[in-house]
Amino acid sequence: MAQLNTVRPKPSFNIFDFLYKYGTILLIFLLIIVFAAANPAFLQTSNIITILRSISIVTIIAIGITISLSVGGFDLSVGSVASLANAVVISMFVWYSQPTLIAIGIAVSAALLVGAFNAFMIVKVKIPDLLMTLATMFIIQGVALTYTRGATVSQNMIMADGSYATGTISSLFAKLGQVPYIIIIMLFTVVIVHIFLTYTKHGRYLYVIGGNQEAARLSGIPVNKYKVIAYLLSAIFAALGGVILASRVMTAEINAGGPYLMDAVAAAFIGFAVLGAGKPNAFGTFVGAVLIGILANGLVMMSVPYYAMDIVKGTVLALALALTYYKLK
Repeated sequence: MAQLNTVRPKPSFNIFDFLYKYGTILLIFLLIIVFAAANPAFLQTSNIITILRSISIVTIIAIGITISLSVGGFDLSVGSVASLANAVVISMFVWYSQPTLIAIGIAVSAALLVGAFNAFMIVKVKIPDLLMTLATMFIIQGVALTYTRGATVSQNMIMADGSYATGTISSLFAKLGQVPYIIIIMLFTVVIVHIFLTYTKHGRYLYVIGGNQEAARLSGIPVNKYKVIAYLLSAIFAALGGVILASRVMTAEINAGGPYLMDAVAAAFIGFAVLGAGKPNAFGTFVGAVLIGILANGLVMMSVPYYAMDIVKGTVLALALALTYYKLK
């Protein structure tokens, strides 16, 4: 009996799928070529280090957003949590003369309280995460302003009674925000979270919950427990970003973490499309942060006014969202 030869049609090349998978990386290389042609100093080692340093805090905060997105949530309070951690850690040094580990521990503990509050209101009270974390953003911003009395916290600052603050920021803490430590911390964070989300049982549970919460519950996954964990981790990474920011600038400015929110959100959502992942992931978030960092750095070198930066960032985010959600339909 003659065997039927079945000829399988060759898969046709789909330009949209190709751009969905590799568009972000191709855009990064294109921007590097354009900016390097416009200014050869763009490719100097010192400038590359500057870009990596500039995206370190954004990446760390964006990793927290990525974890909240993995369970189908969205934490908008990370900028305010970073501001709170920034204010607390500097005040522990300047106002209370605490050692490094205690100062950092108290700042992270304050952030964990915020994460626990978010988790309780979202998981138990059933408030939609976007609305709840938006409310928390304003609450924590107000708490941070009240705690610092609306003033910049720094060494030798004038206290309410007219005296000068006597506490000093430790040299060990100051190193965290310097090169290469700030870049090492960022890369370590990306690698650890990538391994956690991709290769551990708990990370896969987070993705299952984000994909179909009811199916996850029916399969025996403790959905509420993992959603709580996600918001606690989001708060921890926001606090880490705030602590690193404090170490970098050695002061606690009013709402210091606020400007990082937009960039962190953009990085996390751009990451959806990197290598066709179609889901929040740490590596994609890092690539998204690199794209934003290259854009910002290159535009500055081309003397684009600072007030036009948000137009470019917002446009990139809109394109990333359009690509991601069109593909997910």
